[in-house]
Amino acid sequence: MIVRADMASIVWRITVAEGERVRAGQELLILESMKMEMPVLAPVAGIVADIPVAEGDVIEAGDALVRIERGR
Repeated sequence: MIVRADMASIVWRITVAEGERVRAGQELLILESMKMEMPVLAPVAGIVADIPVAEGDVIEAGDALVRIERGR
């Protein structure tokens, strides 16, 4: 499952690491837009397989933020 950005923003903080097991609803990262911080939560439980963004990256709506593999 790929978690995508809902809007253009900046990756403010990444709160998980590749290989980490996450639960549904767990915070994955925090985006910043217009001086507002928006947490991005895991929609499913699984293992963080890939984080193709870095803190400080400017992203657009629809950009991939985190890939979670289920069932591992």
